[in-house]
Amino acid sequence: MQQPIKRHEAIKPMSREHHHGLLVGWKIRMGLRKEVAPSRIRTYLNWFYTRHLVPHFVMEEHYLFPILGSDHAEVQTALEQHGQIHQFFTKPEFTIQDLQELEQLMTLHIRFEERVLFNTIQACADEETLRLLENHLSDEDFTDNETDPFWL
Repeated sequence: MQQPIKRHEAIKPMSREHHHGLLVGWKIRMGLRKEVAPSRIRTYLNWFYTRHLVPHFVMEEHYLFPILGSDHAEVQTALEQHGQIHQFFTKPEFTIQDLQELEQLMTLHIRFEERVLFNTIQACADEETLRLLENHLSDEDFTDNETDPFWL
């Protein structure tokens, strides 16, 4: 069994946001299992993308990734994955396959950041840098959009 990751206080808000991203993946899976129309799932995903995912990516790219630098291989992987996720939202509509791919990509991406990238950042950043991060990475008061709880 894998040991729980000891996350530095400064990075915990980003990890909590990742939890919400994993729940989005679960909601996609539940919606597909219940044969919910992809357009209904897409409506929720558009809300999540605009309200939470884009700001989350901006915070990572502006405050966390510079600790390692844009040339770092793990940062490059994360940025590539951000780009792939952004690409999904340029599609005019989502098919069932698109939703499955997006769910898999988001889960893969979050697991990569949590298990690899954030650990590298914690190992490389000095305490002063991590303390400065706390000023920028504050907890978001997450309120879900339950206008159409298709996952229930």
